[in-house]
Amino acid sequence: QVQLVESGGGLVQAGGSLRLSCAVSGRTVSSSVISWFRQAPGKEREFVAGFRDSTSNTYYGSSVKGRFTVSRDNAKNTVDLQMNSLKPEDTAVYYCALYAARRAIITVFYNADSYDHWGQGIQVTVSS
Repeated sequence: QVQLVESGGGLVQAGGSLRLSCAVSGRTVSSSVISWFRQAPGKEREFVAGFRDSTSNTYYGSSVKGRFTVSRDNAKNTVDLQMNSLKPEDTAVYYCALYAARRAIITVFYNADSYDHWGQGIQVTVSS
Protein backbone atom coordinates (compact mmCIF):
# COMPACT_ATOMS: atom_id res chain seq x y z
CA GLN A 1 0.00 0.00 0.00
CA VAL A 2 1.35 3.39 -0.99
CA GLN A 3 1.56 6.03 1.72
CA LEU A 4 2.92 9.57 1.61
CA VAL A 5 3.64 11.66 4.70
CA GLU A 6 4.68 15.31 4.54
CA SER A 7 6.76 17.09 7.15
CA GLY A 8 8.61 20.36 7.63
CA GLY A 9 5.90 22.99 7.28
CA GLY A 10 5.35 25.94 9.58
CA LEU A 11 5.38 29.70 9.89
CA VAL A 12 8.14 31.81 8.33
CA GLN A 13 8.65 35.48 7.53
CA ALA A 14 8.71 36.73 3.97
CA GLY A 15 12.13 36.20 2.45
CA GLY A 16 12.80 33.16 4.60
CA SER A 17 13.18 29.49 3.75
CA LEU A 18 11.54 26.19 4.58
CA ARG A 19 12.24 22.63 3.55
CA LEU A 20 9.41 20.15 3.11
CA SER A 21 9.91 16.42 2.98
CA CYS A 22 7.60 13.70 1.69
CA ALA A 23 8.33 10.22 3.02
CA VAL A 24 7.05 7.51 0.71
CA SER A 25 6.31 3.89 1.52
CA GLY A 26 5.10 1.21 -0.86
CA ARG A 27 6.87 2.70 -3.91
CA THR A 28 10.41 3.66 -4.79
CA VAL A 29 10.70 7.40 -5.38
CA SER A 30 13.54 6.98 -7.87
CA SER A 31 11.18 5.39 -10.40
CA SER A 32 7.99 7.27 -9.60
CA VAL A 33 6.08 10.20 -10.99
CA ILE A 34 5.86 12.33 -7.89
CA SER A 35 5.02 15.99 -7.41
CA TRP A 36 4.23 18.73 -4.96
CA PHE A 37 0.98 20.65 -5.18
CA ARG A 38 -0.43 23.41 -3.02
CA GLN A 39 -3.84 24.79 -2.27
CA ALA A 40 -4.61 28.18 -0.80
CA PRO A 41 -8.03 29.00 0.71
CA GLY A 42 -10.60 29.55 -2.00
CA LYS A 43 -8.25 28.51 -4.78
CA GLU A 44 -7.75 25.40 -6.87
CA ARG A 45 -4.93 22.99 -6.20
CA GLU A 46 -1.83 24.23 -8.03
CA PHE A 47 1.17 22.32 -9.38
CA VAL A 48 4.40 23.37 -7.64
CA ALA A 49 7.21 21.01 -8.67
CA GLY A 50 7.94 17.39 -9.46
CA PHE A 51 9.49 14.52 -11.38
CA ARG A 52 7.71 13.21 -14.47
CA ASP A 53 9.72 10.00 -14.80
CA SER A 54 12.82 8.25 -13.48
CA THR A 55 15.23 10.77 -14.95
CA SER A 56 16.61 13.68 -12.98
CA ASN A 57 14.57 16.19 -14.98
CA THR A 58 12.56 18.49 -12.74
CA TYR A 59 9.53 20.63 -13.48
CA TYR A 60 8.30 23.76 -11.72
CA GLY A 61 5.25 25.94 -11.69
CA SER A 62 5.86 29.42 -13.05
CA SER A 63 5.20 31.09 -9.70
CA VAL A 64 7.97 29.18 -7.91
CA LYS A 65 10.59 28.72 -10.62
CA GLY A 66 13.97 30.03 -9.47
CA ARG A 67 12.95 29.98 -5.79
CA PHE A 68 12.01 26.37 -5.11
CA THR A 69 14.05 23.21 -5.71
CA VAL A 70 12.67 19.67 -5.73
CA SER A 71 14.93 16.71 -5.12
CA ARG A 72 14.80 12.98 -4.47
CA ASP A 73 16.71 11.24 -1.69
CA ASN A 74 16.79 7.64 -2.86
CA ALA A 75 18.44 6.37 0.32
CA LYS A 76 15.66 7.76 2.49
CA ASN A 77 12.95 7.28 -0.16
CA THR A 78 11.82 10.87 0.20
CA VAL A 79 11.06 13.77 -2.11
CA ASP A 80 12.05 17.14 -0.70
CA LEU A 81 11.05 20.68 -1.58
CA GLN A 82 13.47 23.45 -0.67
CA MET A 83 11.61 26.75 -0.63
CA ASN A 84 13.63 29.97 -0.62
CA SER A 85 12.71 33.64 -0.88
CA LEU A 86 9.24 32.83 0.37
CA LYS A 87 6.42 35.27 -0.25
CA PRO A 88 3.07 35.70 1.51
CA GLU A 89 1.38 34.36 -1.63
CA ASP A 90 3.18 31.03 -1.06
CA THR A 91 0.93 30.49 1.95
CA ALA A 92 -1.03 27.29 1.36
CA VAL A 93 -1.42 23.67 2.33
CA TYR A 94 1.26 21.72 0.51
CA TYR A 95 0.68 18.16 -0.66
CA CYS A 96 2.88 15.54 -2.20
CA ALA A 97 1.26 13.24 -4.71
CA LEU A 98 2.21 10.11 -6.61
CA TYR A 99 0.94 8.96 -10.01
CA ALA A 100 0.54 5.21 -10.44
CA ALA A 101 2.23 4.88 -13.84
CA ARG A 102 6.01 5.12 -14.21
CA ARG A 103 5.84 8.06 -16.59
CA ALA A 104 3.28 10.77 -17.32
CA ILE A 105 2.59 12.81 -20.41
CA ILE A 106 2.91 16.49 -19.67
CA THR A 107 -0.80 17.36 -19.58
CA VAL A 108 -1.43 14.54 -17.15
CA PHE A 109 1.58 15.44 -15.05
CA TYR A 110 0.39 18.97 -14.28
CA ASN A 111 -3.18 17.92 -13.47
CA ALA A 112 -3.86 17.17 -9.81
CA ASP A 113 -6.81 14.95 -10.75
CA SER A 114 -4.39 12.52 -12.43
CA TYR A 115 -2.63 11.51 -9.23
CA ASP A 116 -3.54 8.34 -7.39
CA HIS A 117 -2.00 8.82 -3.96
CA TRP A 118 -1.81 11.89 -1.75
CA GLY A 119 -0.29 12.86 1.53
CA GLN A 120 -2.39 14.48 4.23
CA GLY A 121 -1.01 17.93 3.47
CA ILE A 122 1.04 20.33 5.55
CA GLN A 123 0.50 24.02 6.25
CA VAL A 124 3.02 26.63 5.14
CA THR A 125 2.35 30.17 6.28
CA VAL A 126 4.47 33.12 5.16
CA SER A 127 3.97 36.34 7.08
CA SER A 128 4.61 39.76 5.57
